[in-house]
Amino acid sequence: MLTVERILFAAEHIVLAYFLVLNSTYLAFTIVSFYDLRRYRQRVWRGDLRALLSDSSYLPVSILVPAHNERGTVIANVQSLLTSTYPEFEVVVINDGSTDDTIDCLKRAFALVEVPPATRVSIETKPVLAVFRSLEHPNLIVIDKENGGKSDALNAGINVSTYPLFCSIDADSLLESDALLRVARSFAEDDRIIASGGIVRVLNGSLVAHGEVIEARAPGTPMLLCQSLEYVRGFLAGRTALAKMNCLLIISGAFGLFRKGPVLAVGGYRTDTVCEDMELVVRLHRETRRLKQHGRVVFVPDPVCWTQIPADWRSLLRQRDRWQRGLLESLWMHRRMFLNPRYGAVGLIGFPFYVLFEALGPLIETAGYLLLPILWLT
Repeated sequence: MLTVERILFAAEHIVLAYFLVLNSTYLAFTIVSFYDLRRYRQRVWRGDLRALLSDSSYLPVSILVPAHNERGTVIANVQSLLTSTYPEFEVVVINDGSTDDTIDCLKRAFALVEVPPATRVSIETKPVLAVFRSLEHPNLIVIDKENGGKSDALNAGINVSTYPLFCSIDADSLLESDALLRVARSFAEDDRIIASGGIVRVLNGSLVAHGEVIEARAPGTPMLLCQSLEYVRGFLAGRTALAKMNCLLIISGAFGLFRKGPVLAVGGYRTDTVCEDMELVVRLHRETRRLKQHGRVVFVPDPVCWTQIPADWRSLLRQRDRWQRGLLESLWMHRRMFLNPRYGAVGLIGFPFYVLFEALGPLIETAGYLLLPILWLT
């Protein structure tokens, strides 16, 4: 009996110590993020966004939109992207083997005509069936290809894209009209930046018209509200602080901007992981450090992207299962970076943070809640 009490006593203190370290870490991140957000507001929010990028400094952007059975949202999404105020951009929609009439909806909505493919294949993908251009929007390209998953679709989009920066966005997400201006500003200021993420806000409950959010509203159910708070905490407290230390390992697949050259150098997105966005960012960190370069991954704290979140428990569990499996796969693939000083802050701060608090967090937190009734009974 004494042994059992000792085990429970040790387990209780381990869980308490874990929660103490976890909350202390987030408190420190919140303080760092608070001051960083204040400096960002002083630099950007008081000025004219259009003045941030002159005609001689901005870099053209290719916006990649992978779509699979997205007939209900892809038209509004593309319409929203085409209203961007960015000086020079193209929208590349990749129909990844949809079994519904997604491609037909795109043809009707944007007057698409098939053109001969003139693509230099830098990354191997599933066969491309056809390439279309719009008669109404010269900067719109649509690719129709065999199904190969989101990673394969993004690689096909990279092959077709013509600009030095590319932006990946989900087909059910909407961008603010000045989103690219805000995010691309960092690339114009610092040529060491290889990737930049923007904050993602919850679209559920907001009013949308003609592909634009005209009124932001809080979701109407407790489950959606909890997810909204989680998004705010994760982006503004966690990612802002990690990016400040140049050890951010995740850029949301809903919206991220990349410099195409480094991505091509590492072989594009991997197709053997369920969380391709995180794995690519970790690989970019790893390769730039291995080559003794000074690549940076930054985060822009503006509300620039709106996305639909799961509204039922089945969808939520499926999403979180994919996120957790993708996190574990990415960390395992690059496990040599863990506490490795060769990778600087990424190996010594970023990697341990994601291992201890993101990968192991659900197990330890569940164990802590299971201990409560046992401790009460003893």
